[in-house]
Amino acid sequence: MLVSTAWVAAHASDPGVVLISVGPRAEYDKGHIAGAQFMDLADISAKGVPLSLELPPMSELEETFRAHGVSNDSRIILYSIAATPQSTTRVYLTLDAMGLGRNAALMDGGMPQWRSENRPVTTAIPAVKRGTATGCGREDIITNAEFVSANLRHRGVDVVDARLTGFYTGEQIPPGQRAGHIPGAASMPFNTLVDSNGKLKTPEQLSEMFNAAGIKSGDRVVSYCHIGQQATVVYFVARYLGYDARLYDGSWQDWSQRTELPAAAGPKP
Repeated sequence: MLVSTAWVAAHASDPGVVLISVGPRAEYDKGHIAGAQFMDLADISAKGVPLSLELPPMSELEETFRAHGVSNDSRIILYSIAATPQSTTRVYLTLDAMGLGRNAALMDGGMPQWRSENRPVTTAIPAVKRGTATGCGREDIITNAEFVSANLRHRGVDVVDARLTGFYTGEQIPPGQRAGHIPGAASMPFNTLVDSNGKLKTPEQLSEMFNAAGIKSGDRVVSYCHIGQQATVVYFVARYLGYDARLYDGSWQDWSQRTELPAAAGPKP
């Protein structure tokens, strides 16, 4: 699930490797790893739906990844243009939902780490041979408000809020939405899972954070955030540590508008 910059430097041009850069297009155009293609989250988001970043139909996802050269036997390496990985982990989650997550990995530290090591970049746009990816959709990746509501404070199911702490406590309120968090949810801001260099913290450090949040071995981790992007960092780390992970894709945008559902405010317990 995680590869180093050194691994990418050694294997980016290997047969079957598909390198995808995720983040601002302008930054990609200024320089990227040779052979890397650009992907925007809009490419993998449903159109004409009320919620942001919802997954589109499988046929659309297949077409998108085929156009990026992905086949079912590809080794897909994702790297973040920005210093934090939430856009890249969203692409990983999408591949996981398609049944292709086993083929995918993140380059730890993303482009900032690559540049800090003075590795070469290019502005050349790579030629892409169309892939033949066929998804086998998994039903155990995405969950909804009904599941979360039915499992509030349920033993063995841990709801995790990946937003910054101020949104969790209610000190900050998203525009047009309610204050606070899903009752019983643990607070684990997505940016606390990476170090000052944008690399994932060590497995030992991450395990300690999960333990401190009350997450036990064998628990199911259900993460949410504003719109289902930041929470994919928690999802990725939970999978990385071996937990059964889910994403509440509608996240607070969905929960907040369902006024029959409860909201809690105040500091972390």
